Amino acid sequence: MFTSKVLKKFKNINHYFFSRNNGFSSGVYSSLNCGKGSDDNKKKILKNLKAVSNIMKIKLNNLILMNQTHSNKAIIVSKNNIKDKVFNSDALITNLKGVVLAVLTADCVPVILYDKNHETIACLHAGWKGAHNGIIENTLSKFKKNKSKNNIYASIGPCIGPASYEVGKEFYEKFIHKSTVNEKFFNMNVDKRIFFDIRGYVVHKLEINGVKNIDNVDRDTFKDATNFYSYRRSKKLKEPDYGRCISTICLKT
Repeated sequence: MFTSKVLKKFKNINHYFFSRNNGFSSGVYSSLNCGKGSDDNKKKILKNLKAVSNIMKIKLNNLILMNQTHSNKAIIVSKNNIKDKVFNSDALITNLKGVVLAVLTADCVPVILYDKNHETIACLHAGWKGAHNGIIENTLSKFKKNKSKNNIYASIGPCIGPASYEVGKEFYEKFIHKSTVNEKFFNMNVDKRIFFDIRGYVVHKLEINGVKNIDNVDRDTFKDATNFYSYRRSKKLKEPDYGRCISTICLKT
C-alpha cells in the first residue's frame, strides 16, 4: 500500500493506493485484484474487496465502486443515492462520513481529492480519454458549485510512466489540436516513436483549474510488475486478461 505525503497529515481522512499484493486471487490476477469487470473468480474478487474494506475500517457495503467507462461523468454520492448498485461514472464525490470512494486502475491515473474547507472527498479515474474530455474539470466543478473558498488537496497515484506509454501520431495530433501547450507532455525518441506523459498532463489539468496542493505517488505501473497490474504489459505478454488495483479515500466517522 502507498500513501500521499500531503493527505497523510489530515487526521480526519483515511486513504490508500493499494498495490496488487496481499490478496486472494491467483494466476494473472495474483493477488489483490479488485476488478469486478475482470474474468477473475468472483468469490476471490469479493474476498479481496472485503480485505480492502477491513483495512479501511468500514463495512463492505460502504465501499463504493464505479462502472468506469473512460467518460467525463462525475457523480455526487449522497444519502439519496448511496444504496444505488451501479454508479456509471469516472469520478465520485461525497461529504458523507464512513463511506469509502474507490477507483480501479491498471495503467490509467487514479486521483484522490480532499477539500479541507468543506470536508469533501473525491476519487477519479483519469485515462487519456477522460482526462482529455474533462473528467478533472467536471469533478472540480462539483466541488465548487454553490461553495466558495475551496482548499483542495490532490494526490496522483501510480500509473503508466512517460517512458512506457508509447502512442501513435493520431493520438499526439488529437492533443496538440486541442492545445499546443500539450506538446510538452510528449517526447519523440531517436526512432521517432512518440511517448506520452499522462501523469504530467493530469497535474497540468489540476493546476490550471486552481488546485495548488498536489503530490505524486510516482510509480510506473507498466515497469513494476511486482506491485501493479498493467493493461499494456498484459497485452504485450499476450496474457488473457489483467487485474485492477484499487485506490481509496474516506472521511472518518
